[in-house]
Amino acid sequence: MKAFRKVSHATSIKSRNSSTTTTKNNDMRKDNRSSTTLDTSSESTSPPNSQADADSTSATMAGSDATVTPRRPINTNRYSVMSQSALSVVNGRLPSSSPQLLSPLAPHITSISDGSSTHQKVLLIRGQIGDYDSVGDLHLSGTPVQKPYDGTLFIFSHQDSFPVFSVPVVGSRFKVLVHLQAGKNLLKFEFVKARASHSNGMNDGHINFLTLNYMPLNASPPLHLAILVAKDSPETFDVPPRRMSAEGNNIDMAKRKYRMAAYLWQAYTADQMQRNGFFSRVFRLEEEWQPSTLGGESPQPWRSEARIHVIRLDKTVAELRSPDYAQQNPNGKETGALFDIAMGACKSYFRAAPGQKQYVSAMFLDSHWDPKLKLITAHAALGGGDDQLGLAIFGSQALHSYPSCIQDVIPAFTDCTPTDTKCVANDCGESGSSWEAANIGIGAHLHEVGHLFGLPHRPSGVMLRDYVRLNRTFTVGEPFSTRTKSQGKQFCPREEECAWSRLDCLRFRYHPCFRHNMDRYIPTDGGIQVWGLENEVTVTADAGIAWIEIYADDDEMSHAWKEFLPRRATPGHESPRSDACPRAVRLIESEFREQLKAKLPSDSKRDIKKVRLQICSTANVQYTIEDFGKLTGKAARSKLPNGQVAYRSGALGFGSVDGPDVQTVFLESTYLKTKEKDILGNINFKNKVLRSIRVYHGDALDGLEFCYEDATSQMFGKRGGKEGGDEFTFDTRRGETLAGIYLRAGQWIDGIQFITTMTGRKSPLYGNANGGSGHTLIPPTGYRIAGFVGSCSSWLTSLQLLVTR
Repeated sequence: MKAFRKVSHATSIKSRNSSTTTTKNNDMRKDNRSSTTLDTSSESTSPPNSQADADSTSATMAGSDATVTPRRPINTNRYSVMSQSALSVVNGRLPSSSPQLLSPLAPHITSISDGSSTHQKVLLIRGQIGDYDSVGDLHLSGTPVQKPYDGTLFIFSHQDSFPVFSVPVVGSRFKVLVHLQAGKNLLKFEFVKARASHSNGMNDGHINFLTLNYMPLNASPPLHLAILVAKDSPETFDVPPRRMSAEGNNIDMAKRKYRMAAYLWQAYTADQMQRNGFFSRVFRLEEEWQPSTLGGESPQPWRSEARIHVIRLDKTVAELRSPDYAQQNPNGKETGALFDIAMGACKSYFRAAPGQKQYVSAMFLDSHWDPKLKLITAHAALGGGDDQLGLAIFGSQALHSYPSCIQDVIPAFTDCTPTDTKCVANDCGESGSSWEAANIGIGAHLHEVGHLFGLPHRPSGVMLRDYVRLNRTFTVGEPFSTRTKSQGKQFCPREEECAWSRLDCLRFRYHPCFRHNMDRYIPTDGGIQVWGLENEVTVTADAGIAWIEIYADDDEMSHAWKEFLPRRATPGHESPRSDACPRAVRLIESEFREQLKAKLPSDSKRDIKKVRLQICSTANVQYTIEDFGKLTGKAARSKLPNGQVAYRSGALGFGSVDGPDVQTVFLESTYLKTKEKDILGNINFKNKVLRSIRVYHGDALDGLEFCYEDATSQMFGKRGGKEGGDEFTFDTRRGETLAGIYLRAGQWIDGIQFITTMTGRKSPLYGNANGGSGHTLIPPTGYRIAGFVGSCSSWLTSLQLLVTR
């Protein structure tokens, strides 16, 4: 059973070209940087002062469900000093007492507090010149800068574990990616003012320190990185002549750039999760001990860094570059073929164990811009997968513009070198310069990684096309843009940066790839149950209901949602515990219609015919109600022969719920009473007793036969599969009867297990125990099972419970 979805990141018919240039040659980048941004290159430069080392200690363990989110820094005993000379170092240790005077020009970190724990090796940090308490957060648009300072910030890693490098300080603001090693990290930041004058009696260096605890994740499945090459591939990628002479284009350089792009994805996502109140929650990359590339050193030291798998395909370069395979070719005959090729190759290479789902981001190295056809060949931007593999694919057409190390990130996102379309692509016409090509390449591939993690398209953010502003997360300003024809900005406020939407962050919060080591175990079985009761719908889930996405009619994207977290997570507070989410919620259609009316964009205002819901639990399970009104309408109600009203549960399986093959069985034990005399001769009436259930099945459920003590029976479905079926008998002497069922269901009903009224007693699971996904159906409090409704063609393809009071 193969059912993966594929989503293109662009639908434009015109060619989606990609653009130019990237990292190592900083002189080349400085020649082409925007004049609107002051000192926008970061370099590995000899600093004015040396670093004071501090001994490494073990990391502090985090709290129970999630690490406490960062608060703005407060003054502690770790004081900024006016210069290195003012800092006394004893036996290689920083002094623990005798606080030093604060320098008014000391760098202050505003994005994370001192002593915080984090879970990624490359961390994005924002800061400013000036104390937060005095001047506020300068990265917000509404905060005025009384006296802006420009200059250079030098970053010293813990125990010289990473090269010293620098980033620009523009208008008293800076952003920097820091490299961490496992355990405690003491980082030093030193600001040197541009054209510094010593006449005021102040030295050049203004220093501050930050302690962070890096705790690598090991409780979540990793994201694998793969490069796909043709069987006769030259193992090179498109590159303009100037970049060719500076860096080359072999597979080793491709690995460096792809690895750095993946760490940018991780740092960006962690920063976005922090802003949404889920601090330091992020996916992990598969890593191995290897020659390091993140620091750009030569010779290369050995570090644990992201592993890049090279997978050789059974296709030739010519076959991969067929115009029919090109996703952006409006006349292409097999524009989805590259996804199928990558899916097959990755499954064969990684060989997942049964029940193990793997996550792979893959890049075609042999992508090529054909200037004659005006087409990028051997490229597709697709994401999706199936139960075994989540996959995102992209081409290498913009790889030349990517940074290859941390020091190269800001130069890459400020390089205004025009795109030479004789050699490389201007993807979608939005990559007219090198920094814009890096945005499109890194950002669009991240969009597909979002699909890999199960994200749909959104009205805004990365899952629309907001990644054209990805650079703003890593730089203070922005150069001239060929896409918007704007002259650039010296400062881009946080509100104008690229973002994961709130719904994306909610999905990440409960995704297995974002698990923390301290998270409680949440079983994935049990699912979500939906019950249409009278004028409302009750939703239950043992794992807890986290949020509901609300859709109008058949819209692809959700414009409204309702959260059931115990409180909205915000920066500066603990992430809400998943076990605090409610296990049952009541839903009313009129409330959702009001939300949609308020949230729909003005150009989409209309009379809403139906409300569609996607319910999400903390176990990362989703359940879709296609038409909310049908669950509360007359069609969802049935009358038992005794006049009682029965209500339907939500349907499982993809079969019809109202077609010609649909059968309905009302259990006679619910409404029929039988006469019997007691030992004194008195006539009593009691409910008809259900003695046993006979199950007919093979690898799917064919039918159920309900057998009563008076030797009568009722048939639901067909007598197929195993001859004679399997029988489960109730202990009727102790009043045992049917309380609920556990189903394995996907496109049809794979298997069933009966749950009885005797605590803890269940039947064996009949049918395919590994088919579909697990769903537990137990009526809400005050209701009992009254019957079954389902589509019965060759076998049971859908099933609903009927419940009554």
